[in-house]
Amino acid sequence: MATNLNIDNELLNHAYEISGLKSKKDTVNQALKEYINRYKQKDFLKFINKVDYDPKSNYKKLRD
Repeated sequence: MATNLNIDNELLNHAYEISGLKSKKDTVNQALKEYINRYKQKDFLKFINKVDYDPKSNYKKLRD
């Protein structure tokens, strides 16, 4: 699907140069994937310090 976007050429060229990817299209797609992954990670941050651990449980034993 072709899409016309008004992308800052300086930003795109810089990202393209440092990415080492084969095309600007690949650079934009990689950037979008990384943005989505970073956004999803923010959802997990809300669970930090929200889990109650049982001090009597032997977590090392459960790993085996």
